[in-house]
Amino acid sequence: MAQPKRKPSRGKTRGRRASNSVLKLPQLSTCPQCASPYVPHRVCPACGFYKERQVVNIETFG
Repeated sequence: MAQPKRKPSRGKTRGRRASNSVLKLPQLSTCPQCASPYVPHRVCPACGFYKERQVVNIETFG
């Protein structure tokens, strides 16, 4: 079986490993009720709506 000519450098090895651990930010959608950004398939933190109906009662202080 073929063998590599020389040992891979530390930068090459670490760069390859680092590319697998890149964190991705969650994609945000716009709420149809209040137009604020929210994570899809979750209750909107601003208005408490999910799938066109209110699930959580959000009290506003004013």
